[in-house]
Amino acid sequence: MQTHKDFILWQKSVDFVVEVYKLTNSFPKEEIYGLTSQIRRSAVSISSNIAEGYGRHSDKELVRFLFISLGSASEIETQLLISQRLKFLDNESFEKLNRDILEIIRMLSALIKSKNQGGLIHPDNFE
Repeated sequence: MQTHKDFILWQKSVDFVVEVYKLTNSFPKEEIYGLTSQIRRSAVSISSNIAEGYGRHSDKELVRFLFISLGSASEIETQLLISQRLKFLDNESFEKLNRDILEIIRMLSALIKSKNQGGLIHPDNFE
């Protein structure tokens, strides 16, 4: 039986979390409850929502949680840029994480599109 763990997207998003945790270890200690915490929560949210959506055994529910993951991934784009501008991330680390999150965003978007043929499921339709 296939589970969320079999999805390359889920695997990549978990790998991304691990990288985020490693790189945010070097952030200033005063950011532990600020940017460090926010980036980590957003990163964890991506894989967690993929897993939860898959566990609902419904394409509509899966798409709903994929949209949530997409929102978290978009948050991270901004948080990484802020981290780079504040010099918490060097250019090389920023570029790697940015490439990774853009790939995750592309994969999320493609999965949403494939599960949402005909555009029947839209985030505004969720209660």
